[in-house]
Amino acid sequence: MAEAAAITPIAKVYGEPVLEVPYDLYIPPDALEVVLEQFEGPLDLLLYLIRRENINVLEIPMARLTTQYLDYVELMRSHSLELTAEYLLMAALLIEIKSRMLLPRPATGALEEDPRAELVRRLLEYEQMKLAAQRLNELPQSGRDFSMVQVLFDQAVAEQLPEVRAEDLRTVWMALLARAALNRHHRITREQLSVREHMSRILRRLHESRFVEFGELFDPRQGVAVLIVTLLAVLELARESLIEVTQHSAYAPIHVRLKTGHLVAVE
Repeated sequence: MAEAAAITPIAKVYGEPVLEVPYDLYIPPDALEVVLEQFEGPLDLLLYLIRRENINVLEIPMARLTTQYLDYVELMRSHSLELTAEYLLMAALLIEIKSRMLLPRPATGALEEDPRAELVRRLLEYEQMKLAAQRLNELPQSGRDFSMVQVLFDQAVAEQLPEVRAEDLRTVWMALLARAALNRHHRITREQLSVREHMSRILRRLHESRFVEFGELFDPRQGVAVLIVTLLAVLELARESLIEVTQHSAYAPIHVRLKTGHLVAVE
């Protein structure tokens, strides 16, 4: 019993230790084989071999690289992996470059192009495209790195108009005074002006148009006194919440309209 307890089980099935391999268990020869590297083409395989051996792309040892490439192609064939014609074409190209480098150099001294030049150019271009694809893949992508959120609102959003500031009214007022100064007369008269009368006139005007530009309520030809009384009438109506002074956007013309929801008796 002590010897049996000392034996380490090779596995556990439903919590029970298995001490021996079942005699009727069949394991295929390639059941535990795993392909660790996958390549997108012969250039990808060559670049992998070069980087794994820490080889300078401009000084490729063709003999060693060709041997490693052919070993990998043969390994793929032995594992019944489908080989495309590109892999076999690259193998033929490597063998050709290797053979050309073994040939003796001409004695004329003329500079001959390196047989590896075209291969190096293709490898460098492929590496640049691969690095660019990796950088693009690192960018955040919808559905992979984040999810799009959609929010539905049942109520319609009310338009928020910019607030009319006192400085805006002052600017319009100064422009009206400048226009009134052009029509100024030297007659001295006494005129009784009523703010309530001008308030009624403005309300009648708004009942007709419902929406009037601020400057249209003033007539500079009537003089500065009338302009002042008209301005007081507009401010009094706004204070009593009978009218609204609005502006569609910043620096846009100022408009005056009747207050929504109020019934105003026009005298």
